[in-house]
Amino acid sequence: MSGVTDEAFRQMFLKYGRPDVFWTEFVSVDGLFSRGKDYCLDILKYASNEHPIVSQIFGSEPMCFERAAQLVVELGFDGIDINMGCPDRAIEKQGGGAALIKNLETAKEIIRATKRGAGKIPVSVKTRIGYNKNEIDSWIGGILEEQPAVLTVHFRTRGQGYLGVADWQLAKDVLALRDKISPQTLVFGNGDVKNVEQARQLAKDNGLDGVMIGRSLVGNPWFFSGKNPTKEDRLRAVLDRIEIFNKFCKDKHFDSLKKHFHAYLKGFNGAKELRDQLMQSKKLEKAKEILKTALR
Repeated sequence: MSGVTDEAFRQMFLKYGRPDVFWTEFVSVDGLFSRGKDYCLDILKYASNEHPIVSQIFGSEPMCFERAAQLVVELGFDGIDINMGCPDRAIEKQGGGAALIKNLETAKEIIRATKRGAGKIPVSVKTRIGYNKNEIDSWIGGILEEQPAVLTVHFRTRGQGYLGVADWQLAKDVLALRDKISPQTLVFGNGDVKNVEQARQLAKDNGLDGVMIGRSLVGNPWFFSGKNPTKEDRLRAVLDRIEIFNKFCKDKHFDSLKKHFHAYLKGFNGAKELRDQLMQSKKLEKAKEILKTALR
């Protein structure tokens, strides 16, 4: 998730309950070879304790994907994931993300180019069931012809965005195609997963190889442990988040941390007032002082 799943975000899960695999924020393959290269490389920073970790990339030019994949290999990542499902209009304007659902041949060329650049590390694809309608047979089937190591399917169309309910019953159709076209490809599901128990049940009930979690992780580093945090847990976690931010993101502006205050501090009396105080703070030390006072 762009602007969210940075190194500090991932470090919180190493402390509170880690997933089987980490994914980075997605990075533009064009940006990696532009004036914005340093910014993109900063997004791809990770610590040695985060393995296995997959770099997610997006774009529309196959040649750029091949070069980006070579760079990702040099950076020591364990895999490369191609985003072909993001509904953000700015991403689609560049021909990337969900826009590729309307351009299967380019999508297939991108997968082939990424594989060439990736060498021995696995290449996966994250996408949706279609653009404005169910296109599993044509779109998902076409992607499977390129035999990605993993295919993650968000069970909504691009047109739905994040509205409505993800239709996990469609997993059977995806798996039937997988078994027919590319039996070695692992299939992960995505969409509306609220807790780790639900994730495990969805994988089991639908015969999936795994589940990708996104939005439910925001403000919830306890997701994979299954813990239901108390008010004190939440306050201490924000203090930890500040310390980790200071260690891994000290070059970033303090305000970039504030969105996490909103995500963590909820579900208890006085949460809104505490969030308001923290949002008005100008420095890390002031935010820590506010939190420590609330813990007394």
